[in-house]
Amino acid sequence: MTTILFNKPYNVLSQFTDKGSQGSPRQTLSDFIDAPGVYAAGRLDRDSEGLLVLTDDGKLQARIADPRHKLAKTYWVQVEGVPDDAALQALRGGVTLKDGMTRPATVRRMDEPDALWQRDPPVRFRKSVPDCWIELTIREGKNRQVRRMTAAVGHPTLRLIRYAVGDWSLDGLTTGQWRQV
Repeated sequence: MTTILFNKPYNVLSQFTDKGSQGSPRQTLSDFIDAPGVYAAGRLDRDSEGLLVLTDDGKLQARIADPRHKLAKTYWVQVEGVPDDAALQALRGGVTLKDGMTRPATVRRMDEPDALWQRDPPVRFRKSVPDCWIELTIREGKNRQVRRMTAAVGHPTLRLIRYAVGDWSLDGLTTGQWRQV
């Protein structure tokens, strides 16, 4: 069994080929990882960064990706504005989205992560609007869920980094780097 932890950079597809490209090809996992037979367990959008678990074990892949298993996924989220206690409490209680109510989340305000790498391109900041980092842990995986949750409480996501999946984390991985576990 092969399991790989990869710190996916911004603007990289969570797949090994780019089937949808009309113009110049976009970066994929194959630009970083040369390990035949492994596939991403779950998805991480192209405009999101951070931990992606790849494996050749179908059971492990299902346990990570299937919401029925309620595996915790922790994100570092830079949001526009500074969420007050009511916004954080709304996230903790579950947020109503177009496709239904989210499960309760664990959330806290946090300082900018110490080991944070520069994003290319950088996040566009507005001088008149402050920003803030939160740590958000969910146990489901609706499409673009974290972004939709923060927007629903009035704080759009500026930058989204998946820090952990279950017991695995980004610790010790720089952007674009991977290791086998």
